[in-house]
Amino acid sequence: MSSNNVKIEESWKTVLNDEFQQSYFTEIKNYLSNEKKNGQTIYPPGSLIFNAFDSIPFEKVKVVIIGQDPYHGPNQAHGLCFSVMDGVPAPPSLDNIFKELKTDIGMATPLSGNLQKWADQGVFLLNACLTVRAHHANSHKDIGWHKFTDAVIRKLSDERKGIVFLLWGGFAKKKAKLIDELNHYVLTSGHPSPLSANRGYWFGNKHFSKTNELLEKQGLTPINWNALNE
Repeated sequence: MSSNNVKIEESWKTVLNDEFQQSYFTEIKNYLSNEKKNGQTIYPPGSLIFNAFDSIPFEKVKVVIIGQDPYHGPNQAHGLCFSVMDGVPAPPSLDNIFKELKTDIGMATPLSGNLQKWADQGVFLLNACLTVRAHHANSHKDIGWHKFTDAVIRKLSDERKGIVFLLWGGFAKKKAKLIDELNHYVLTSGHPSPLSANRGYWFGNKHFSKTNELLEKQGLTPINWNALNE
C-alpha cells in the first residue's frame, strides 16, 4: 500500500505523497498485512479503504464530515464515514442523521444508507481511522491512521479555502485545532449517536441547511442532500 498502488484519485497522490513516504505509513501497511496473514478480516475491503479520497479530487472538496472509525460488521463499511453499503439497514447514528435532515430540510428518509451521492458532490466523508478489525470497534486506532488523517485535515486547511467542516461529537471537535477558522467554516454539535442525540445534543443543529447557506455565500453550488432519494 504505497502511493503507487493505493486506489486513490490522482490529485490526492500528489498532495499526500510526503505522507505516503513516511515510516509510519509503512508501519500501517505492515500492520494490515500481518492482520491478514493471521487470518483477521479487515473492513472496509482493501479497494475501498481510500474511497472517500477516490470519490473527490482534492480541489473539489466543499464539505468535510469527520467520523471515528469504520463500521465493523460485514458488508457495512465502504470507506465513507457514517455510510453503509446498499441493502444494509442504516445504523443508529445514520438513522439520526436522516431524522435531522427531515426536520431541517424536509427530506424523506432514504431507502439506502449509502452516502456515495454526497461524496460525488464534494462531501468528504473522512473516518479518522481508515480500517478496523471485524467485530472489534476502534481496533486500529493506534496503528498510525490518526497521524495520516490529521495530516489530510491540515492539508485541506492550509491549501484550500472556504471548506465547511462538520465536527460532530467530542472526538471530531478535537480536530478543530487542525483547521484555520479564518479561512474555513467550522460547525460543531453533539454526535448523532442515540446516547448524544437523545440528550438533546444533536437534533436541531440544522447543519445541512447551514452548510448550503455557507456554500452559496461563496457562490458555490449547494449540496443536494436529497440526491440519496433520486
